[in-house]
Amino acid sequence: MGHSHHDPAAQCRPAWNAGKTVGAKRPLTQKQIWAVRFFLDREGRVRDRALFDLTLDSKLRGCDLVKIKIGDLVSGTDIRTRAIVI
Repeated sequence: MGHSHHDPAAQCRPAWNAGKTVGAKRPLTQKQIWAVRFFLDREGRVRDRALFDLTLDSKLRGCDLVKIKIGDLVSGTDIRTRAIVI
């Protein structure tokens, strides 16, 4: 799928990923992880800190994390020690 060669605006437009690195990104370093945790703690962003820790512990992608519901992690008043993500 591409642009129409009859569209003059599309002919001079560069590709959206021209000059950008594509593919897998390098993992975060320990220093970067602790910097993110410190920032989230300082700002009082408890939910974001919990999601960040869950990401690191479970190795889930961001698109998988946003699909998680509270009921997947909490059972009544207790936090589950394990959760199954399908």
